[in-house]
Amino acid sequence: MAATRKSPRSSDITVGQQRLINGDVLDALRNLPDASIGVVVTSPPYNIGVRYNAHADRLPRAEYLRWMRGVAAELRRVLGDGGSLFLNVGNTSSDGWIAFDVAAQFRDAFILQNTISWVKSVSIGDDSFGHFKPVTSARFLHNAHETIFHFTATGKVPIDRLAVGVPFKDKSNIARWGHARDRRCAGNVWFIPYDTVRSKAQKFDHPAGFPEALPERCIRLHGDPGAVVLDPFMGAGTTLVATERLGHSGIGIDIDPTYVEVAAARLAALNPDSRSTTRP
Repeated sequence: MAATRKSPRSSDITVGQQRLINGDVLDALRNLPDASIGVVVTSPPYNIGVRYNAHADRLPRAEYLRWMRGVAAELRRVLGDGGSLFLNVGNTSSDGWIAFDVAAQFRDAFILQNTISWVKSVSIGDDSFGHFKPVTSARFLHNAHETIFHFTATGKVPIDRLAVGVPFKDKSNIARWGHARDRRCAGNVWFIPYDTVRSKAQKFDHPAGFPEALPERCIRLHGDPGAVVLDPFMGAGTTLVATERLGHSGIGIDIDPTYVEVAAARLAALNPDSRSTTRP
């Protein structure tokens, strides 16, 4: 995730097929060509007081939302008409409006084509699955999911539902409904648990992030093997790691040079001797 403050200078690092930009998100986006991006997968700061190295995550609400509207406008410009924007935002127990307030800032620039519930943990009967992060409260339920808003320019962008589909439980449905193979849409509720970690280092010293399987699923769902992927709030680089593994080229932006270096190191582990650095 990036920040609102301007970086004194920006720099580019290229690792594998990924370009990492250390700089202010709006400045960096303005330097990208129109319609040059096919897929955006990102999770912005939620403005809930998370301790980032280079971002004050507690702006006045109106200022924060105005900033997000500016980001939305730039993303619309760089995203092609056939592109997809997957915006991950979560609520907090004490403020249940954050995700919806942020998503509303994208309304003038995009059409909401799909809404996906990312389930982190779930209880079924007397059992539970996934990473459970408890809260101590007499008022609130455990917050076990976040929302992924799938925005497009027209609301009519084809997606590859079966690329992230699941096998039929009742195999008779394959022939009965004329399906070409044993695969059906998995729906808009995705169970993607975090790996359990016991230290900040295992989270790449970043206070907020998502599992690699989440951006991978979004990219595969979009279904364009040649799409350039963008994460304007790159953080520790999880989106770009998924992008590299899938064989796409990508761009990540973050204002914090520490996180850019972390992302570069993760990518370098996949691509030994593939790093180059340029400064504008």
